[in-house]
This record gives sequence, C-alpha cells and structure tokens, in this order.
Amino acid sequence: MPTLDIQFTNQQSQLAIDSRPLIAAARAVLAAAGVAKGMLSLVVLDDNAIHAVNREHLAHDYATDVLSFLLNDDSESFHGEVIVSAETAARECGEFGQSAADELLLYVIHGTLHLVGYNDKSDDETAAMRAAEANYLQHFSTTFSLGEPAK
Repeated sequence: MPTLDIQFTNQQSQLAIDSRPLIAAARAVLAAAGVAKGMLSLVVLDDNAIHAVNREHLAHDYATDVLSFLLNDDSESFHGEVIVSAETAARECGEFGQSAADELLLYVIHGTLHLVGYNDKSDDETAAMRAAEANYLQHFSTTFSLGEPAK
C-alpha cells in the first residue's frame, strides 16, 4: 500500500503551532493531485532563517512568507518541501482579519499547491491558485473569510 509521509519541523519560538491542520491541509492538496506515495517536509522558521534559505537556494536576499521545493516527482515517488515563516504570518495576519495560525495555514496550502503544479505568474494562474487556496482554507481554517482586507 502506497504511503505519503508528511514530516513537520518547527524551528521557531515566536508562534505556538498546531501542526495538525497544516499537515491535514497539505495532505488534502496532495491527495487531490493524485499524490499517494512519497514524502513532504513542512518546516516552520522565523524570518531570519527563511531569509537565509531564500538567499542560499534562490539568490533572493530577503525574508519571504513561503518557499516550496519539488525535490522529486516521478512515477515512483513524490518528495517535496514547504518552508514557511511564522514571524511573517504573525505580522501579516491582521490584513485580512484572520489569525496567525490561519495565515500560516495559507502559506502551507500555497506552497503545496505550487508543488502539484499551480503557478501564480499570470492573472489566470493567480485566479486558479486563489480559488484553490480559498477552497482548502474553508475546510481547514477557523477564521478565514473571503471578505475584503481589514481597514
């Protein structure tokens, strides 16, 4: 029986993290894409650490909210990594009136969607990405709404 292993690592101390909705959402995105076997690593960092990863692997000299790396996706097995910043989530969560936990959930969903082929380079791709994010957020978040940004 094929197995999909999701490993969770929390390497920051600013935000209390409940890994269960993050893992469940990532698993749902992968299952919907037909990924049944492999490994996904979910890593939560602070801004300094994600900045270092972004600089080292993508030559971008700034902190970011989420990074995703597809390490292997062949017919035998899937292997990917999603790295998110809890510090950014805590800072940005108020813009749409959601909790830091749900902002972090959005980052995990967004990164996992990238791993299964979603992009956000064009307007059409961005619209599809946002629709998929909203679908998963409605299932796994406690404060997400489709409303306008908080003023």
